[in-house]
Amino acid sequence: METTTTKQPQLQDLTQIFQHCAERAATYDRENRFFQEDFDELKAAGYLLMAVPEEFGGYGMNLAQVSEKTRELAYHAAPTALALNMHVYWTGLVADLYRQGDTSLQWVLEEAGNGAVFAAGHAESGNDHPALYSTTKAEKVDGGYVFTGRKSFGSLTPVWTYLGLHGQDNSDPDNPTVVHAFMPRDSQNYQIKQTWDNVLGMRATRSDDTILNGVFIPDKYIARVVPTGFAGIDGFVLGIFAWALINFGNVYFGQAKRVFEMVTENLHKKKSIALNSPSMAHHGGVQHDVAEMVLALEAIGPILDTIARDWVEGKDYGPAWGVKLVAAKCNAVERAWDIVDKAMDISGGFGIFPASGLERMFRDARLGRFHPANGYLTREVLAKGMLGLDLDKRPS
Repeated sequence: METTTTKQPQLQDLTQIFQHCAERAATYDRENRFFQEDFDELKAAGYLLMAVPEEFGGYGMNLAQVSEKTRELAYHAAPTALALNMHVYWTGLVADLYRQGDTSLQWVLEEAGNGAVFAAGHAESGNDHPALYSTTKAEKVDGGYVFTGRKSFGSLTPVWTYLGLHGQDNSDPDNPTVVHAFMPRDSQNYQIKQTWDNVLGMRATRSDDTILNGVFIPDKYIARVVPTGFAGIDGFVLGIFAWALINFGNVYFGQAKRVFEMVTENLHKKKSIALNSPSMAHHGGVQHDVAEMVLALEAIGPILDTIARDWVEGKDYGPAWGVKLVAAKCNAVERAWDIVDKAMDISGGFGIFPASGLERMFRDARLGRFHPANGYLTREVLAKGMLGLDLDKRPS
């Protein structure tokens, strides 16, 4: 008997669109403007549907596959890739849960398939453990929760349909909980405050603050209620870390690859009056720094790829998953920063001018170390995890 198989739909070739994004990147940065044209073009091409399962109108791509696209877009326009990851990681983690039989958030996939845009509202001033604790108050009321607090670094501020956020319910002091929810844009009692004013880097993300002044979110949009701290890491929360952190790493890796290629290509054109040689490519110190950059690049990609593949294959690392995810992200952004910093040294004075392109990418690269988990939290998780210490126990 002849059988037929349904071929998974393929995302169209985005090469030309990525090039358009690269051409617009400097303008967005200079004008401190949201990447609206990039967003419109990529959305129309299906980029936002990468991780959405086919049955909901998407392409069913897994974390490893999405990581490759994120890296490729970041090579051309890192801020655009970073901001869109704030949508893609929600659809990706919910798709994973759906495939595992958890249909409680199926509506997210349905909405995304119909064009809804999801953004992230985790960052808070004074909270160095985002998603695990919160300075935002979550109060249980009839039919849902009321949220009061302030969110930063949300990205996609001008275009989101739902803002994924969390707050802390301290009504039972002995058993505080973190409430994860999605706030519809037509909710009442919130304000978007334009704070994204020529920040250091990643300007095109337009990550303005969102102030929650007692926003009611009904139960149907409540994703999880879990214990505070590391004890509350269930499949949903771990999925946030997996999809967000691995793709944070790929954003800065992609950008570092672009910077490396820019600098090494120009070395053969860079002259030195003191060297009896055709170019600065023959300078021993420069060669040493180029080699250091190569070593750093070679250390980033295999780790990100391995962790993404292990996630897709369902490797059972148990509690060690947290260690692996934060370590992969931290290694990626710190090594990427080392590469861009050395590139600036090699470029010489021209690198500080906007015309070089390096000045903008240098500023963008520095922001990688701010994204959670930052270096302090990463090292706390790694050390406590390896020493068998209670991750939730705070210094007295």
